[in-house]
Amino acid sequence: MELTAVNPAGRQVIERYAARGFRISGAIYPGAVLVFPDRTMPWANPALTAESLAPVIEHGGVELLLLGLGRRMAPVAASLRSALKAGGIVLEAMDTGAACRTYNVLLAEERRVAAALLPPI
Repeated sequence: MELTAVNPAGRQVIERYAARGFRISGAIYPGAVLVFPDRTMPWANPALTAESLAPVIEHGGVELLLLGLGRRMAPVAASLRSALKAGGIVLEAMDTGAACRTYNVLLAEERRVAAALLPPI
């Protein structure tokens, strides 16, 4: 799905998402990704664990993590929420389309947001 977004200078904006991956600020990323305001990286191990989301905690400055779980919402383990909360990060889980749109809105508002996104397959 194509997203229309205001592109804040120097920021990572999600432009498109599909079953194969994502287009973020003009770059194509196949598969799962971690998106921060200043960079995007492949999510090499997209398990829903504290270890797989360690780059989000290590990044620093993230207050809200949007977790895009594909086409549908799914429960997230309390242990994952607790691990992120210990790092000062609130976790919001939703389908990937909603996570992409919400990320772009919060980015435009200059919020301290990141997104962990699974392709919507």
